[in-house]
Amino acid sequence: MGTKFNKIAILGRRDDTRVTGPLEQLVEHLTKAGIEVGDDTQVEGADLAIAIGGDGTMLYAGSRVREHEIPLFGINRGRLGFLADVTPDAMLASVDSVLQGQYSVEERLLLEGRLERSSGEVLSGIAFNDVVLQRWETGRMVDFETSVAGQFVNTHSGDGLVVASPTGSTAYALSCGGPIVEPQLDAMVLVPICPHTLADRPIVIAANQEVTIRLLERDETGAGVSIDGHSIGSINPEDTLRIKAADKRVKLVHPPGYDFYEILRSKLLWGRDSRIRASRPR
Repeated sequence: MGTKFNKIAILGRRDDTRVTGPLEQLVEHLTKAGIEVGDDTQVEGADLAIAIGGDGTMLYAGSRVREHEIPLFGINRGRLGFLADVTPDAMLASVDSVLQGQYSVEERLLLEGRLERSSGEVLSGIAFNDVVLQRWETGRMVDFETSVAGQFVNTHSGDGLVVASPTGSTAYALSCGGPIVEPQLDAMVLVPICPHTLADRPIVIAANQEVTIRLLERDETGAGVSIDGHSIGSINPEDTLRIKAADKRVKLVHPPGYDFYEILRSKLLWGRDSRIRASRPR
């Protein structure tokens, strides 16, 4: 048996018509079961958080629960849903399984991004998915260099770099040609964005190493840093961007039957050709 969940906070965009129905249904179901139900203003003190929406909602929910070390359960009402893996049709049955102690918990690595400016100012944040250096306000490439654990790696020219957690390996990093990393691995992925040379390839490193990025001087270029899609500011050649594994992790709750590879097959349409071939008459 798992932990008993007496108080549950439900997070989701109540102005989203795709979310409103399942959210109201879930609140009614939990209330009838004797569970104290709160919203996103009542996360602290909850035993469990349930996010209803897409992966954007899960990212927001992750930022709310991580400091309080509250486990997070996701119900997908978005378009892709690598993080929120339960469908609305299975929502009530899956929630009941969790309430009965039938679930697994998976800890997801988070990244800490620190932009250290030459003035002494430090801008920082925690990423569920990724920390991104990307060119700004110009069609020109940016030049920058990377180091891992103090060892120089490469000098890059292109649109920027995605440093992703295993969770983030199926987000922006994937669209840039990066590899999919199993969620339980302690690893980071460094994926160039539109590199100038084909020799500039993604690499996977151990998560116990710090990544350092410095912008190089180049006329008429600008770049900025974002954490999970939210800008934290511009970066200059005198500044340093540091990325490392965060001290805390997010605990994701999965109902019985959770299968990471089934999610990949569903979202990325893997295995479809083999099923078609198997169904053809011989």
